[in-house]
Amino acid sequence: MTIKQALNKGMIILKSNKIDSPKLKARLLLQYVLNKKREQLIIYDNEQITPQQERTYMQNLEKLANGTPLQHITNSQEFMKMNFFVNSDVLIPRPDTEVLVEEVIKLGKTKRNPTILDLCTGSGAIAVSIARYLPNCKVYASDVSKEALEIAKINAINNDVADKIEFIKSDLFEKMKGMKFDIVVSNPPYIKTGVIKTLEKEVQKEPVIALDGGRDGLKFYKQIVEEAYPHLKFDSYLCFEIGYDQKEEVIEIIKNAKTYAKTYCKKDLYGNDRVIVTTVK
Repeated sequence: MTIKQALNKGMIILKSNKIDSPKLKARLLLQYVLNKKREQLIIYDNEQITPQQERTYMQNLEKLANGTPLQHITNSQEFMKMNFFVNSDVLIPRPDTEVLVEEVIKLGKTKRNPTILDLCTGSGAIAVSIARYLPNCKVYASDVSKEALEIAKINAINNDVADKIEFIKSDLFEKMKGMKFDIVVSNPPYIKTGVIKTLEKEVQKEPVIALDGGRDGLKFYKQIVEEAYPHLKFDSYLCFEIGYDQKEEVIEIIKNAKTYAKTYCKKDLYGNDRVIVTTVK
């Protein structure tokens, strides 16, 4: 089988199983199996692949067809121009979350030696990115999942920021008595419990603990807004990623707390409401 034949076969298999972007995923998978760049697949498309490479490719195509995310096969996802190790223990970082990270970095630059807490850190994508791109900061990354924290530590080491991040196994603020921060940031689980089973097969393969935001999808926003205030310094920020339709509900939660000042929302690259920032004065 040639590279060109393998790509065509992969695309057909994925398309027939209603997998999104079948051509792209077939190519990315073959690049992974052959350890070749995109240009090499184009230039050498008539080159034969070995029987072992063909077997590996077909086995992984079957996994993709059954809904396993490509990133769980390659253990890799790009985020903020860095590579992150991911597996089934953590949520795969999404491009939308880069809007949240960029806003936190911008706010962090207004502070001298800011201390930042990333709640529900998962793969560590937010914490690692902030540590990488924000000079003179100290980052704390917490998660209730021991497995997620191990992945986050790997990503901190791989991206050369392990010395700037302290990892804490904690159910939100449970283990942070007396700690105060300039910025608390979180991309918490925000999918309604009843909606999870209707999501794409690939999303359903991700950890439920990282998706399930309770019956109304707002469980963690309510808890974080309520518990964060004692952990925020004067003139500090609380920053969230939200679902595209949750802006009004999350702002209402913040207003009802009566402990926060100005609140604003930023949109993602597709024009959806994606980031909420509120201030403490």
